[in-house]
Amino acid sequence: MNNQQPTLLVTGGAGFIGANFITYFLKKYPDHQLINLDKLTYAGSTANCREVESLDNYHFINDDIANQKVISEIFASFDIEGAINFAAESHVDRSIQDAKKFIETNVLGTNALLQTAKAAWSKQGVLSNRRFHQISTDEVYGSLGTTGKFHENTPYDPRNPYSASKASANLLVKSFGYTYGMNVVISSSSNNFGPKQHVEKLIPTIISKALALQTIPIYGDGQNIRDWLYVEDHCRALDLIYHHGNTLETYNIGGSNERTNIEIAVTVCEILDQLKPELKADTSIGSYKELITFTEDRQGHDRRYAVDDTKLRKTLGWEPIVSLKTGLKQTVDWYVNQWNKIAL
Repeated sequence: MNNQQPTLLVTGGAGFIGANFITYFLKKYPDHQLINLDKLTYAGSTANCREVESLDNYHFINDDIANQKVISEIFASFDIEGAINFAAESHVDRSIQDAKKFIETNVLGTNALLQTAKAAWSKQGVLSNRRFHQISTDEVYGSLGTTGKFHENTPYDPRNPYSASKASANLLVKSFGYTYGMNVVISSSSNNFGPKQHVEKLIPTIISKALALQTIPIYGDGQNIRDWLYVEDHCRALDLIYHHGNTLETYNIGGSNERTNIEIAVTVCEILDQLKPELKADTSIGSYKELITFTEDRQGHDRRYAVDDTKLRKTLGWEPIVSLKTGLKQTVDWYVNQWNKIAL
């Protein structure tokens, strides 16, 4: 890589959304340089970036965003024109079991990245021109009733350690913009789905359990509602926000696909009935739907999330182009192909 050429720093780029974004970004901007900094915890894998790992303009660094020494070396060695922070512990169940890691990565790690970027860009005299983009979640807003949507000005009301840590990080980011004049922007998306997502998340869990002919666990009564966004549509939104979003603004990104968890589970099972009928041929199972089992509800399980993304659509001209049906089919296809490779 050319140390003098403007370079984008992406943190957490070996995870689900980060890896999909890096692949999207380098395909769209082949002349751009990109550094991927990732700690490679259980949810991250270099295999997620296999499509770009051989490119001359891509560089991977295995380290922690909370390691300020390494971050400082990156900013000293490269002309970092912007940073997009995907790095985060993100699974609610794990945050309920142990909040410490979520605070260390999501709060202290974001602070280390902000401090280093501020110092480097201030020294170069470009603080207000270089962009810091914080990737957030709709979970910072809390829980909705049966109607309404979260707006960008909805007060934060996190209900679990994960969402509390993300809300804290967002407030830090905004404070660096107001206090020091950093060019910061925040995006909060609804539930993402698509290829490369860790198996602990809802849709990959449904798929993996079904393929193994094991019970498919659904929390509570299955009526918790989420708005589903296909990851490639999210990447397109992030591209627009990073390049054209106004400083100090927050942009919500939604999929306009509100579904209950049980609806998602049934739909995925019906797709699998078409794709992999042979797995249940010698069993008493007529449909993978018969594997669905309701389990004890998660502690503090938010009932419904939905975001109003009118601001993003009107000001930056974004809209999702992948329907829920198409996205689910593509997602199931991807996981089935991965399963077939393992099974061979």
